Amino acid sequence: MAAMRTEHLAKTYVIGFFRRKVRAIVDVSLEVESGEIFGLLGPNGAGKTTTLKILLGLIRPSSGKAELLGLPVGDIRAKRRLGYLPESPYFYDYLTGRELLIFMAKLFGMSRSEARRKADRLLERVGLTQAANLALRRYSKGMLQRVGIAQALVNDPELVLLDEPLTGLDPLGRKDLRELIAELRQQGKTVVLSSHILADVELLADRVAIIVKGKTVNTGPLQQLLDARVVSTDVVVSGVPDDVVHSLEQQGQAVRRVGDSVQVRLDGDRPVDDVLERVRAAGGQVHSVTPRKESLEDLVVRMVQEEAGERDRATGDAAGPGAGR
Repeated sequence: MAAMRTEHLAKTYVIGFFRRKVRAIVDVSLEVESGEIFGLLGPNGAGKTTTLKILLGLIRPSSGKAELLGLPVGDIRAKRRLGYLPESPYFYDYLTGRELLIFMAKLFGMSRSEARRKADRLLERVGLTQAANLALRRYSKGMLQRVGIAQALVNDPELVLLDEPLTGLDPLGRKDLRELIAELRQQGKTVVLSSHILADVELLADRVAIIVKGKTVNTGPLQQLLDARVVSTDVVVSGVPDDVVHSLEQQGQAVRRVGDSVQVRLDGDRPVDDVLERVRAAGGQVHSVTPRKESLEDLVVRMVQEEAGERDRATGDAAGPGAGR
């Protein structure tokens, strides 16, 4: 059973006196498997937060279907098994961290003593034991993110939705959170993670979906997506005469001297055979050939640019040859 599923989800808002329509999401189809970490990626305004709000039952979709834990969105049985951290959480700032978590735990029907034990365990896990009795208005941005993550886990959820959880955390805080998310996966829980800090998502996610302009443009296992494209290849050689190095430069290769060695960078997936043959023919030595695969950041940027290019072409075709006259 999928932990989360959407089919052709769409949301259109009607705004203002003139009832202008704004399409927040156009066509989002996702399937998140139980026990995995799933990255929901895309630029600002792509529709990630809107998608999460629909899944939580906070807003209604204009069309499409969505399920959580095998139940329709909005079913109270699914909500009891969810944990959620919004992008910009707001808490009662006159409460302490411990009081907030006790309050949240009691909403799930825990006794006061059980709620207190749960609060103390979570505060310790997110590194806030020393700030347990400090009012939330005195918490830093990073501390508020930590207590927000703690409240998302107070009901021991099966499915955890985290919207920009790494925002405001220092490097140590990000490392702690990555470890916590990895622990959740080890416990068999499912985590859906929306984040702009792609390096951390790359370290954590099993699968990702990229949303651009309200549409799912790519989805699949992270490693499979990143192994599909070679960005460049570095060839390190030595003992190559200057005239050969110069000829490589003239062919548009990026050439850099590092001590006695020469590094030649070939863009894209250009074949390296020609470079290797010329180096060997000149009596040089080849020390390494290192292809550089596309990073998650490279992939997201490329998807955004390709989608923008398709839109520009579609606009041009729709305008026709007489456009602009």
